[in-house]
Amino acid sequence: MDLQAQIQALIEDAPADEATQEGVQVVAIALAEVAQGLAHTEYYILQNFQEQWQVTTLQHRTQEELQKTVLYAYGSLADATKVGQSEELIAVPVPVVQLLFQFFSFDTVDSFLFVDDAQQPDQIRELKRQDLQALVQAYLKEHIANEPNSSTAVDLDTIA
Repeated sequence: MDLQAQIQALIEDAPADEATQEGVQVVAIALAEVAQGLAHTEYYILQNFQEQWQVTTLQHRTQEELQKTVLYAYGSLADATKVGQSEELIAVPVPVVQLLFQFFSFDTVDSFLFVDDAQQPDQIRELKRQDLQALVQAYLKEHIANEPNSSTAVDLDTIA
């Protein structure tokens, strides 16, 4: 599914009230901007049979108190399958816009790590939660400033 179709699906799946529809449309623009900078329109996520995505806690090599929780997103099924060699994990394709949108619901995940080619680990791209939230907040603030009579009643602090 191309990015335009993914954006349209996100908007169509939103609740029907006007404020939510308008808010999702603005968020979708920000997500599309991020998605356009990624190499794939869908990524493979490792999950268990209860459909829970596998998250990983990374720890700094010398400063053990520094750690972050990440979710790996693989550009190919082959790469995801190589990494997730466990009978308890399967690799599932997720459209990139849906993946980015769901990032808001993962309170414990600090970053997504996009692995376009597992043979090139130096090419892994990190997307930090705070960066995505800041981008979406900027789009929402701009929309509200440009549309003072907008029906979008979004509490920007709930996104942070």
